[in-house]
Amino acid sequence: MLAKLFRRQAPIMVGVDIGSHSIKAVLLAKNGNTFKVEAVAVEPTPKGAVVDHEIQDIEPVGEALRRLVRRLPSKIQTAAMAVAGSSVMTKIILMDASLSDDEMMSQIEVEAENLIPHPLDEVNLDFERLHPHANDPSRVDVLLSAARSESVVARVSAMEIAGLDTGIMDIEAYALGRAMAAVAARQPGLADAKLIGVIDIGARTSTLAVMENGEVIYTREEAFGGEHLNQIIQSTYDMSVDEAERVKLRGELPSSAALEVLAPFQTEFLQLVRRSLQLFYTTSGHDELDALLLTGGSAMVEGLPETLTEELGYQVLVADVFAGMKVGADVNKRDFERYNAALAIATGLAQRSFG
Repeated sequence: MLAKLFRRQAPIMVGVDIGSHSIKAVLLAKNGNTFKVEAVAVEPTPKGAVVDHEIQDIEPVGEALRRLVRRLPSKIQTAAMAVAGSSVMTKIILMDASLSDDEMMSQIEVEAENLIPHPLDEVNLDFERLHPHANDPSRVDVLLSAARSESVVARVSAMEIAGLDTGIMDIEAYALGRAMAAVAARQPGLADAKLIGVIDIGARTSTLAVMENGEVIYTREEAFGGEHLNQIIQSTYDMSVDEAERVKLRGELPSSAALEVLAPFQTEFLQLVRRSLQLFYTTSGHDELDALLLTGGSAMVEGLPETLTEELGYQVLVADVFAGMKVGADVNKRDFERYNAALAIATGLAQRSFG
């Protein structure tokens, strides 16, 4: 059965990004072509409740979502969320451009067993019509997405505890790309960039999305994130997990940290970037990005964009997720400024309210 991961029409929704370290929410309004940030909120994820993108314990995640929702306008009744990791598969397929959405749905249901490497009763399927195929205008590229039903149900159930309906279940990498396509049009230095990479550095994983002319054409996930920096801090300075996180967030690292902590993290992250991009170049025929954007909680690591720019030979920037947007008077300014780069996926989800 096709479940609407990409539901095409929905009311104004709050974008909610459920991570292993924190849960982020963004609420947007839109006037013409200009977005306005109405609310942002961040709530810690209960320890061990979310592992590798999967909710392990629905009840505490639901209670954390309830606390998050209390800081949002009471009029909000619907959320947009996303799935990611090993529970998700995406594939571009070719279909007859003359088919209606209902006809496409019927054809996909018939052919799904040959397209999806999972039993059909264990997944939710949906599709999104993209654009005419480059070499055959009578055919259209269609994004087919499959997510394990248990991952979708866990998120919907947790959101129900918080008192909100789930209007859309998206794919994290595509929500990231949506947010960054808007950023690329507004952030200085990106006006001429056609092929842009985005790396979202989460707590335990990093997600690469490559966009060409604003459309996501490649995604990949790597098991490397901000917790790796915490581990370096712990081992270097003999700190506990909580102490390492605290000094990192407060900027209280010793003066020697640039060489002892940050340099090793930057070196390992650079290796990850090169490996991920080489896989993209090998499969796509492209040979170099025009620019690379960094998002996520560890995007602000001191010296990281400068090191990557020098080593890669093209511009690497920390994304200004809200570039060109107006900011509502009731927005929590501390969260807005502190978590800007970490709110990319939630922002991309919030944008689903507007098509």
